Amino acid sequence: MAFGVKRAEVQKWKEEIAQGNVSFLTHYWQDDRFPGCRTVTKAGCIDAEKLAQWGKQYGLKPEWIDMRNPSRPHFDLLGEKQLVVLKREKLFDQIKRFNL
Repeated sequence: MAFGVKRAEVQKWKEEIAQGNVSFLTHYWQDDRFPGCRTVTKAGCIDAEKLAQWGKQYGLKPEWIDMRNPSRPHFDLLGEKQLVVLKREKLFDQIKRFNL
């Protein structure tokens, strides 16, 4: 379940990935499969090959790309990997906003 994100932010993320950009959306999240994680960052791009190439620098495997919705391929970043990516991508506003 996702929460703590505005509809306009989701729409902006969808538009950016549809344009072929790697874009990021962080939100609060609750999933019993990941009891220690309270946030997730979605790193998405309509071009799954471009997204896979981008993910290599962070040790992300192409098979980890969530393709359930073909118009929004994305990696789900959790825990330490989430923080590493947000820092290296200079997304300090998301780190601060979600107290990461």
